[in-house]
Amino acid sequence: MAKLVLGCIADDFTGATDLANNLVRAGMRVVQAIGVPEGPLDADVDAVVVALKSRTIAPAEAIAQSLDALRWLQAQGARQIYFKYCSTFDSTAQGNIGPVTEALMDALNCDFTIATPAFPDNKRTVFKGYLFAGDVLLNESGMQNHPLTPMTDPNLVRVLQAQCKRKVGLIDYAVVARGASAIDERIAQLKAEGVGIAIVDAVSNDDLLRMGPALAKMPLLTAGSGVAIGLPANFGLAPSSQASALPKAGGKTAVVSGSCSLATNRQVLDFIQRGGQAMAIDPLRIAAGVDVAAETLAWAAPLIDKGPVLVYSTAEAGAVKSVQGRLGVEEAGAMVERTIAAIARGLVERGVHQLVVAGGETSGACVQALGIAQMQIGPQIDPGVPWCHARSDAAPETGVHIALKSGNFGSDDFFTKAFTVLA
Repeated sequence: MAKLVLGCIADDFTGATDLANNLVRAGMRVVQAIGVPEGPLDADVDAVVVALKSRTIAPAEAIAQSLDALRWLQAQGARQIYFKYCSTFDSTAQGNIGPVTEALMDALNCDFTIATPAFPDNKRTVFKGYLFAGDVLLNESGMQNHPLTPMTDPNLVRVLQAQCKRKVGLIDYAVVARGASAIDERIAQLKAEGVGIAIVDAVSNDDLLRMGPALAKMPLLTAGSGVAIGLPANFGLAPSSQASALPKAGGKTAVVSGSCSLATNRQVLDFIQRGGQAMAIDPLRIAAGVDVAAETLAWAAPLIDKGPVLVYSTAEAGAVKSVQGRLGVEEAGAMVERTIAAIARGLVERGVHQLVVAGGETSGACVQALGIAQMQIGPQIDPGVPWCHARSDAAPETGVHIALKSGNFGSDDFFTKAFTVLA
């Protein structure tokens, strides 16, 4: 592990894969660990991404898990730490972005770090400290209706300051446009003013690449996945096709989705309109004690030989709130996650060895159900979403090719075109 240069901590599983994807595209060999490994990682890689499921848990528990990941990464020799959160910066009013950031800063004796969820390839940009999703502010993008982490304020300085004890400032687009030396000067100015964390504007990949050299000596970075494209060059690495090579794919194909995002809603609709076989999961039937997983696997069994099938719980915001009102927010989400995870494992046991999973919480549940401990990161399907390969006790001989898609990512035809990338 002497070559390990970058150690990453991600607050959900799709976010971890998103980050790993950008690092691989920029030339790093990357392994993603599911949770904190119990022993040394047996892999010759440049970066490790530790995937946690800490975005929506209690802040104290998120801090504890993140510090465990930090200690493990330090033991592997990581020279720089990267705390990764979503490009929509979503969190609860109490955190966990701010509390985890400050806990990592304390552990690393770090007096200053940056924060930016900018990911222009997926139309997430930061301007004057405000986060945009496409052409609209974050709170007009559909994220205001997120079932677990609704985002109603697009001002990132204000959002992060409410979660932090340290003073939060801004490095705006005019500074970033002038390059690394101007960013260095602004950081020195902010530190003199008592600022400990700075939101950084970025409206293009060029901004992220200009940012890279200014971040080279920071012990801790916090960001979405976009900043990753400017980091490998700091370690003398360049893009290479070998970084994304995976074992040959085979087996049957399927998609499972627990995301309720607008993007995933469109992807489900596109798949069905193309004639794809799809089954919707009803949370109320799960709550009533029906074995929905067994029903769904029986439905899928004769179909998976003919092409990909889709199992989904995706719904419009009004329908989601109605179910939450009857079952409770946490219980409604947990029931669906458990059911989809059981379905995912059943599909893999039945020969599905190419599996797309949509939704961060759903991805976490499915990866755990499949007994996946680490994943090799492969080629990109869409910005932020690569194919991966992992060992799984549900497919002990071949392993499984798996793509973990954040709810907001991917083109409308994602569920169809994903499988063409491995063909």
